Amino acid sequence: MIGLISGTSMDAIDVAVADLSLDGPTVVLTPVEHAEHPFPEELRRPPTSAADLCVLDTRLGQAFADVAARYRGDLVSSLGQTVHHWVEDGRCLGTLQLGQPAWIAEATGLPVVADLRVRDVAAGGQGAPLASTLDALWLAGFAEREGRPAVALNIGGIANITKISPEGVIAYDTGPGNALMDAAMTVLSGGLRTQDTDGEFARRGQVHAELLDRLLADPYYARSAPKSTGKEHFNRAYLDRVAEGLTIQAEDFLATLTELTVRTIAAECEGTVIGSGGGMRNPVLVESLARHADLRTSDELGLPAAAKEAYLAALLGFLTWHGLPANVPSATGAAGPRPLGSITPGRYPLRLPEPALTAVTALTISTTSTISTMGRRGRQSDGGDHART
Repeated sequence: MIGLISGTSMDAIDVAVADLSLDGPTVVLTPVEHAEHPFPEELRRPPTSAADLCVLDTRLGQAFADVAARYRGDLVSSLGQTVHHWVEDGRCLGTLQLGQPAWIAEATGLPVVADLRVRDVAAGGQGAPLASTLDALWLAGFAEREGRPAVALNIGGIANITKISPEGVIAYDTGPGNALMDAAMTVLSGGLRTQDTDGEFARRGQVHAELLDRLLADPYYARSAPKSTGKEHFNRAYLDRVAEGLTIQAEDFLATLTELTVRTIAAECEGTVIGSGGGMRNPVLVESLARHADLRTSDELGLPAAAKEAYLAALLGFLTWHGLPANVPSATGAAGPRPLGSITPGRYPLRLPEPALTAVTALTISTTSTISTMGRRGRQSDGGDHART
């Protein structure tokens, strides 16, 4: 499986190659390799017309295709690039991910599973966080062994958590992860920097109490789960409104936004917190969060933190390929379990496996691959749609 995603931070196209198999009710996931590829700078501009949208969908599809073609696999699964998440009064009414999968299928010859969120939305869910699927399967045993809740945390542009406890599974977006920090850094640097690398500015600053109070007053934080949000809410215009009338040094601005991310995550966490995502590379954010929570990284449990969402994409595609539900209704709010996504054929006619008859209840991370892979330097498999996965 080749998993692809470009997160809300739009800082890279993440790819992960995984060997996946079914062992009764357990999915066995073996990480093979993962990498980040530069996100095309010209694709960061938001579309303002149908023509722009068409161009962006095409160019993103081609960018994903270029990445996928460098790796060897039997099937590609793409979570794409979210460009809008339509939420009104706490209810998700629609979601749009771009990166036309036909370009990926054409470039690789492989079938492509894509458009993975909208079926959950159609079933009344938030379409997010789909990370709850991996987290619920992966960490149920861990929480039981630890005797306390486990919280899987992903800090991307938006931060999301999955709580696993004896009472069940719940997942939601806690609020901004890197989104506001990135927006502020872009403005304050005149576009020369798109992120506060290593928390350099935040470390030199002091938290501005009034700005933090204004930020924490956002009604999103008081809403009950399941809930989701995105950069259509937490963006540069949002910062302009919240900071109106205040004069704040750049370092203090970044320190305050970092504290916002820490506070809004920590308020929702209990038990062991297992972190992943780009925000875990910000030492200032991580150091502060570790003072509020028992924080570990997903690497410690065998899943590379830098590629967890790309491995999630691979898992979701694998479940769809086998006719299995790939959402967690208690986490997304959907009316029930649903198979997700649509499949674009590759070079050969589609030959799907017989649907799995046993419900999946667990996921284990293995360190020994059951296949021989040549990774990114290997040729594309001629098996195409005859994938053993």
